[in-house]
Amino acid sequence: MSAAVIEVDHVSMHYGPVRAVEDVSFEVKPGQVFGLTGHNGAGKSTLFKLMLGLLRPTRGAIRIRGESIERGSPRSVRRGIGYLPENLALYENLSGLETLQFFARIKSADAGESAALLDRVGLADAAGRKVREYSKGMRQRLGFAQALLRRPSLLLLDEPTNGLDPVATRTFYDTLRVLRDEGVSVVISSHLLSEIEPRVDALAIMANGRLLATGSVADLGQRARLPTCVRVNAREGRLLHAGNVIAEAGFTPVVPQGEQLSFDVPADRKLALLTILSSLGDAITGFDISEPTLEDVFLRLSRSGADA
Repeated sequence: MSAAVIEVDHVSMHYGPVRAVEDVSFEVKPGQVFGLTGHNGAGKSTLFKLMLGLLRPTRGAIRIRGESIERGSPRSVRRGIGYLPENLALYENLSGLETLQFFARIKSADAGESAALLDRVGLADAAGRKVREYSKGMRQRLGFAQALLRRPSLLLLDEPTNGLDPVATRTFYDTLRVLRDEGVSVVISSHLLSEIEPRVDALAIMANGRLLATGSVADLGQRARLPTCVRVNAREGRLLHAGNVIAEAGFTPVVPQGEQLSFDVPADRKLALLTILSSLGDAITGFDISEPTLEDVFLRLSRSGADA
């Protein structure tokens, strides 16, 4: 049996002429937080439905812990998955606690754990309030609580922070970190690139139903061959000297901005640059390094049409 929790093997999903997903392959490893990102309409939600067995792929196969996931797949496979859809339908007249107990009965879970789960997602004080009184963020947290019923070993979360304020978002990711440490594997779909960048172990970038690249953020940055932006602050009267030394070492272009030099450095030459800056001594007062962001990587890969 494969060590991967999820194997997506050359999967395509067509609706007539519309190619919602086209030849996508990746793996999710045990205890990994895996990000699935891309613009709205990139195929992320369709891929989630395929991984849940709600849709049968036009081509390819998906396996959960080595078992094919499709209609009629073993209940033991499905029961180990917790799912939060982007828009969860809720009964407005039920309270938060009643809602979770309702989902517990559907999933044959222990309804007695509902109160503890509401507390875990920060809804303990609102457990007795009707869902119609819940804000969008509170509904998202309630949806997250239902995904945690039966203590799943695999979580599929589709845009889970939609509607959450910054504090609730941080709490959500703190909870994910604890779950990962407990061995839970997580696939999280989001178009908020800056939000998931520091919080995933690996990710897949999709556009127009196709997979552009997979890997860690650092790996994808190197693959996109994006330069690092460096800004050097020169001491008054030493700008020209510092610029000449840096330019002679092959780091160009050098653009003066007041007493600051700004230039791009290839990823494989960062250590060489640090040596040059050390040699300048008191000619400089400091420097700042800006690494490429996940958004930079996504835009570069989208324009080039590169794939992993």
